Amino acid sequence: MRALNQFADATSGVVYIHSSPAALCPHVEWALTAALESRANLKWSAQPASDGLLRATSNWIGPVGTGARIANALRPWSMLRFEVTEDPSEGVDGERFSYVPGLGLWRGSTSANGDIIIGEMRLRAMMTNGVDALATELDTALGTAWDEALEPYRSGGDGAEVTWLRREVG
Repeated sequence: MRALNQFADATSGVVYIHSSPAALCPHVEWALTAALESRANLKWSAQPASDGLLRATSNWIGPVGTGARIANALRPWSMLRFEVTEDPSEGVDGERFSYVPGLGLWRGSTSANGDIIIGEMRLRAMMTNGVDALATELDTALGTAWDEALEPYRSGGDGAEVTWLRREVG
């Protein structure tokens, strides 16, 4: 930690490519390489939840904000299903990004234990829309639809290899 900075310089996280067509896999690796400024050489395996699609998982280390850069790099391919996590670090909440075709990109802040954090002002705004809308707005804020859509793809990772990626910090 720098003496004049109360916030962390580096963090870590995980990128889960839950499903990708084989032809897109090299492009995913190129996008990760660009976002991390470190060669991505993922170990692809079959996605049991969907015939013909592949999956890969990679841990990463990099500057705070790298999770958003990764999600932004993967977002243009609308046929991917992916999640990117960025761990909380000193003075900075964590983040989780989920992408599902048809739903688009969802982002949530996370606490140290991985729970989604919904800020006071956002909760107050939700409450002004009335009780009928509150449950729907909370589901959206918590990423419920994304979790439900990705859950069958998450369980396909037993025994899958994990690749470590590192981006130099500082």
